[in-house]
This record gives sequence, C-alpha cells and structure tokens, in this order.
Amino acid sequence: MSASRTKFYLDKQNGKWSGVCAGIADYTGVEVIWVRLGAVLLTIAGGFPWTLIAYFAVAWMASPKPLGLYDNPEDAKFWQGVRTNPRRSTSEVRSKFRDIDRRLSDIEVFYTSRNTRLADEIENLR
Repeated sequence: MSASRTKFYLDKQNGKWSGVCAGIADYTGVEVIWVRLGAVLLTIAGGFPWTLIAYFAVAWMASPKPLGLYDNPEDAKFWQGVRTNPRRSTSEVRSKFRDIDRRLSDIEVFYTSRNTRLADEIENLR
C-alpha cells in the first residue's frame, strides 16, 4: 500500500464540513463528537479567529484519507496506538515475537532431541 498509515488525513466520509475534526478523531482514536465539542468550546472560549484560521489551514493543507486505508476496525485501532505511543507498540511487537521465538525453540528442542520413548515405540512396531 502506498498510503502511510501513520500520517494525518482528512476524513471526509465521516466529516461534517471538511473532515478536519473527523481526521483528528481518526488519528488520535478519540470519538469524533468529543473532538467537535472541543473545537466548538475552544472557539467560544476565546480562540475565535485563530481556531477558524487553523481549521481552514488544516483543511487546505492535509490530504484526504485514501479509501481502504485500514483492512478492518482492529487494524485501525492498532495504527491509532502506533501513532499515540510508538515505543509501546514496538515493545508489544517485540514481546510477541519473543514469545513466538520461545515456543518455536521449545518445539525444535522436542523434535531434534533424542526422544527415547518415541524411538522405542517405533522399534517395537518393526
């Protein structure tokens, strides 16, 4: 896939105007209603011209989210976790690989070691 899954995209499919708030929600993993509510409250609380300028600047500069960026919702959650804390994500992947490596090592030891009980059973069958 040519699209980067860790990049910020406008989510125009779930967006109301330009998809900025929906894109922020998709990027961070926060529900879109909370992002929209936060944007409105920030605008009302005194950031009136600057929040609108920032909104339209992001809408102008960001690219739209490609269709089929995520294969399933679990994939989307994984990439949101990678964006929020990449160090934790890499340590989780390393931990899973260590566990798989340990299990494969146990299997290899079992099959390559001298298994006398199995050898005796094979000899008895001859």
